[in-house]
Amino acid sequence: MKNEDIFSRYSRQIFIEEIGLEGQRKIMNAKVLVIGAGGLGSPVIQYLAAAGIGTLGVADFDEVELHNLNRQIIHNENSVGRSKVKSAEDFVKNLNRQVNFIGIENKIDDSNAEEIFSQFDMIIDGSDNFKTRYLVNDTCVKLKKPLVYGSILGFSGQVAIFNYNGSKNLRDIFPEPPFNEDLPDCDSLGVLGALPGIVGSMMANQVLKIITDLPLNLNQITLIDTLNWRFQTIDF
Repeated sequence: MKNEDIFSRYSRQIFIEEIGLEGQRKIMNAKVLVIGAGGLGSPVIQYLAAAGIGTLGVADFDEVELHNLNRQIIHNENSVGRSKVKSAEDFVKNLNRQVNFIGIENKIDDSNAEEIFSQFDMIIDGSDNFKTRYLVNDTCVKLKKPLVYGSILGFSGQVAIFNYNGSKNLRDIFPEPPFNEDLPDCDSLGVLGALPGIVGSMMANQVLKIITDLPLNLNQITLIDTLNWRFQTIDF
């Protein structure tokens, strides 16, 4: 892309004093992996692609279903039955062809996590189960990769940055996953469609702040209650 095209496309970010051209170059050189192309992954993918992220990896082994469409906004009715990764790739290419999209249509597990994660600067966890969340966290700790974490249920969500510049990780606040894997989740209790948009946008914002070396409040988790419209930050 020509310099004038870069400036024209990303001018509203470049105009921000704390970002500027140097920050935009950092964004365009960054390699980020998003775990999950669902409710949280959708807004993260959308805003990172729009910001001009250099390399955007998306890992998901699922297919788009009709009930996904109330919240997984990068997919549409024509995507139903298709791979979420392929659908996400179509969305990204239609939005910003300059993004290098890497699709990973595999489940992240013990056999592949390290190999996959090692290709990226940073990991964004939009997974929907405790086993994957803890595997992602532990792999990031082992490989010294920053992790942006989010979760949602009903009207509530959480956002945190883990393992960045010596900061704490998921096990420092929740040492072990729940024993009961049958705990309520979005499939059983549901989620209001706009909630993952809020939480995912916050996650994308944190990713861009990390990339551009903006100030961050580490060792904190933000709790979001959209039913009562309360946002609480807890130090850990």
